Amino acid sequence: MSGVVLAIVVVVVFFLALYLLQRYGDLWKQQRLVLLGTLLSWYLCFLIVFILPLDVSTTIYKQCVHDSSNHTGPVAGVRHITEGGSVPHSSHSTTKVCVEPWSYIPDGVLPVFWRVVYWTSQFLTWLLLPFMQSYARSGAFSIAGKIKTALIENAIYYGTYLLIFISLLIYVSAHSLWNHTWAELQTIGITAANTWGLFLLVLLLGYGLVEIPRSYWLSSSHVYLLAKTYFKAAKMATEKAAAEENLADVMDEVADVHQSVKYNHSLRKCVDTILTKCPIEYQEEMGRNVENSHGEQNALPTKRSLFNLHKKVISAVQRHRQTQVQWLILFEDAFHLEDVAKSKSSPLRHFTRSFPLAHHGWIRRFIYTPTVEWYWECVFRQGFCRVLAVLLCLLSAAVVWSECTFFSTHPVLSLFAVFIQMAEKHYNYVCIEMASFVIILFMCICVYSTVFRIRVFNYYNLVPHHQTDAYSLQFSGMLFCRLTPPLCLNFLGLIHMDSAVSHQDRIQTSYTSIMGSMRLLSFISDGFYIYYPMLVLLLCFATFYNLGSRCLNLLGLYQYIADDELASDLVDEGRELIRRERRRRQRAEEGQNRRWAWKEKYGVQGANGRTRAGYTELNGERTSPVLENKKNDITFTRSNGKTEEEQQASLLQDYSSDDSSPNRRSVGGRYLSLSPPLRGIFDDV
Repeated sequence: MSGVVLAIVVVVVFFLALYLLQRYGDLWKQQRLVLLGTLLSWYLCFLIVFILPLDVSTTIYKQCVHDSSNHTGPVAGVRHITEGGSVPHSSHSTTKVCVEPWSYIPDGVLPVFWRVVYWTSQFLTWLLLPFMQSYARSGAFSIAGKIKTALIENAIYYGTYLLIFISLLIYVSAHSLWNHTWAELQTIGITAANTWGLFLLVLLLGYGLVEIPRSYWLSSSHVYLLAKTYFKAAKMATEKAAAEENLADVMDEVADVHQSVKYNHSLRKCVDTILTKCPIEYQEEMGRNVENSHGEQNALPTKRSLFNLHKKVISAVQRHRQTQVQWLILFEDAFHLEDVAKSKSSPLRHFTRSFPLAHHGWIRRFIYTPTVEWYWECVFRQGFCRVLAVLLCLLSAAVVWSECTFFSTHPVLSLFAVFIQMAEKHYNYVCIEMASFVIILFMCICVYSTVFRIRVFNYYNLVPHHQTDAYSLQFSGMLFCRLTPPLCLNFLGLIHMDSAVSHQDRIQTSYTSIMGSMRLLSFISDGFYIYYPMLVLLLCFATFYNLGSRCLNLLGLYQYIADDELASDLVDEGRELIRRERRRRQRAEEGQNRRWAWKEKYGVQGANGRTRAGYTELNGERTSPVLENKKNDITFTRSNGKTEEEQQASLLQDYSSDDSSPNRRSVGGRYLSLSPPLRGIFDDV
C-alpha cells in the first residue's frame, strides 16, 4: 500500500477542485489562464488538507520505531530508521511491536511533496494571482497594455510586503549577530506569511464555528427558511434594479462613443472590441441608432477613457448577468419552499410542484420519486438537520476549548490532543487518520465557507451556477493559499505535534519540518501563536449575538435578523414579489397551454377541410376566422373591452418585467430606465 493511498488522494482531490471550479466558474467562456491559476491554487490547498492526516499517522509510527529502538532494543517486524534514511527489518524479537500503518508513505516522499506544494502555493498567492487579477480586470486592448497596467497596480502591493519582510529581517539582525543562513531567511519569510494568515484565520474561524451549526438548526424550520428567502428576494430586487440601471448608464456611454468614432478612425478597433463585450440586444440597437442618426458629432474619446470604459463594460455586464441568474434561482427556491408547505398539509403523500421541472434525470425518475421527496421534505429533513446541528455544535465547542487550552501539555487539556494520544497508545492508525481528517476538515469548512459567503460591495463575491467573475475566482485562490498553511499548523498545535508550541522532544511531521523552527522569532512562537487563537472565543460570542450583522444593518448593508423590524418589512415585500412572479408564470403557462390547444384543434380541422381564403393560422397575437365561425364552442373572455393580454398587463403593471432582454432604448437613442411603478415598490427600502 506504500504510495498507493497518496496517489489515490492526489487524483480524487483534483476532481474535487475541478468540480468546484466548474460550479462557480465557467470552464468554456473564462480565460484559460484564470481557470488554470484558480484550479491550481484550490487543488494545492485541498491536497494539504487531505494529505496531512497521512503525515500524522506516518510520524506517529516513526516515533514508535524510534522509542522502541532506544528503550527495548531490536523489535520483531519493526522497521528502524537509520542515518541513511532506510528502514531495515530486524530478526530479533521482543514483546513490543510497532505495526506499520496501512497508509504508510515511504521516507523521503513527503518532504519533497510538501516543498513542492507549499512553495508553489506561496508563489501563486503572493506573486502570480495578484498579477493575474489586475491583468483580468484591465481595460487595455492588447496583451502588452494589460501587463503594463498589472505591473503598475501591483507595485504598491509588492512594495508593502517587501517592507514587512525587511522590517522582520532588521529585527532579527538587531537581536543577534549576522550569521543567518538561507534556511533561516526562508523561515523568517514563512513565519511572516503564516502570521498574516493566522490573523485572518481566527476571524473567519470564529464566525464559522457558530454560524454553521446555527444555520443547520435554523434550516430545520420551514418558516424560517421561507422568511429568509422572502428577505433575499427583496434585497435581490434592489440589486437587480441597480445592476440594470448601471448597465443602461454604461451602454449610454458606449452608444455615444460608437456614434462619435467613425469607421476610418484609429480608435475604431478599440470601440469594436468594447462592442463585442456588450449584450447582443444592445449591439443591435446601437447599430440601428447609428443608421438613423443625422450626423450628430460628439467629442472624440481618448485612449485612456476607452480603457476605463472597457473596464466598466466588463464589470457591468458581469454584474447584470449575475443578478439575472440569482434572481431566477431565488424564485425557484421560494416556489419549492411554498410547495413544501402545501405538501405538508396535503393528505396525499406525494410531493406536488407548482411548476414542472425542465429536466428529469434518471435519479428523479427511479430513486428520488415524488413519494420519496415528500417523505424527505415533510418528515425526515427537519430531524436530520437538528441532529446534524447538535453534532456540529459539539464539535465547535471542542474546537473552541482546544484553541484556548492547547498550550498546556502537563496536564493535557486539549480534547483533540487527548484523543490522538489515546489512539496512539493502541496504535490505532485508522482512528488517528479519521479523527485528524474530521477535525481539520471541519476547521476548513468553517473557514472556507466563510470565504465563499463573504461579499465586499460586489468587489468580491463567489456566485454559483458559473456566474463568478475572474477577479473573485483568483481572490478566493489567494485566500485559500494564505489560510491553509497556518490552519494546518494550528491543527498540529491542537494535537501537540508542533514542537514550537508543545515544546516536546519528539519526531516532527514532515510538514512542520518544511516550515522550519519558529523559535527564531520567539515573540511570535511563544506569544502570538499561543495567545491570539484565544480570541476565537470572543468572536464566537459576537457571532452568536449577531453583533456583526447588526453593525452591517447600521451601515445600510442589511442582513436577515428574525427579530428586526426592518427585516420584517423586507420579508413582506419579498413575499409580494414572489406572489406576483408566481401569478405571472401561471398566467403565462395557462396562455401557452391554451394556444397549443387551439392550434392542435383548429389547425388540424383547417388543414383537412378549409381553403387558404377561409383559414388563417392561429398565433399568439391574431384571431382566426375559425373562431368567428365557432362562437358556440369557444368563448373568448373580455372585460371592459380589453383582451386577455391587456388584462394581464394591467394586473401586473406594478411588477418589474423579468424577461431576458435588457431595458430598451427610445427612438432618440436614450436607454429607458426602470418604470415608475417598479420604483414605487422599493421606495420604503
